[in-house]
Amino acid sequence: MTGHEPTQDAIRIDTGKPHPARMYDWFLGGKDNYPVDEEMGRRLLALDRRVPAMARTNRAFMHRATRWLAANGMRQFLDIGTGIPTEPNLHQIAQQAAPDSRVVYCDNDPIVLAHAAALLRSTPEGRTEYLQADVRDPEAILGQAREILDFDRPVGLSLIALLHFVPDEDGAYELVDRFLAALPSGSYLVVSHASGEFDEEKASAATEMYRRSGLTMALRTRDEVARFFDGLELVDPGVVLVPDWHPGLGEVIEVEGGPVPGYAAVGRKP
Repeated sequence: MTGHEPTQDAIRIDTGKPHPARMYDWFLGGKDNYPVDEEMGRRLLALDRRVPAMARTNRAFMHRATRWLAANGMRQFLDIGTGIPTEPNLHQIAQQAAPDSRVVYCDNDPIVLAHAAALLRSTPEGRTEYLQADVRDPEAILGQAREILDFDRPVGLSLIALLHFVPDEDGAYELVDRFLAALPSGSYLVVSHASGEFDEEKASAATEMYRRSGLTMALRTRDEVARFFDGLELVDPGVVLVPDWHPGLGEVIEVEGGPVPGYAAVGRKP
């Protein structure tokens, strides 16, 4: 195990407004959330009962994509927007396939830092590390990640259920480009992303609900999600509904009431 024990000064959790990592935890049945997160979660549930299934579907995609990358030789992973640990975590999937895998986790919610020990239980052959930082500061993330990962070798950049919290005005596409520019040929981008294409009325209501809670929500179309992969070689089957990306590599999450409104894809940097 590597990493630093969190200090009380470092763990200053804002319980005044909901946070996506803690809401995600609540949707998954976790206990590491606050009344403000549960309140927002229940309001979203009233809008669409499938939200917890959406959360499970995203985690299942992360598992499948990590297995695919590990099977295709990936040994380094940078996971941004990690969320509160829910086993199996990415490093457990990767190190089960390749014990020497190195994984850097990153999130901007201090509550994740409080649980970082669960993210640092590496195999002896591999290494895991946790960084507290925001995706909007790629230079800080990349600078710290370089201490653990070898940027002369391919890296799997994992952005699971993250980019729909980064609006265009915050430079979402430019941020992804800056991360990819630092990574060598043979690296991969892994993305899952919520979409408003399937029910525009619900999507608009959810976006407004987030706005009133002080959060941003940038639901994107399939074409807009595909734009994150401009210049990359998409892995088959391309940009598809989240459950449809290599379903044979992991568990199938049953979702009633129509398709999960989101897309997933994996692309290789040439």
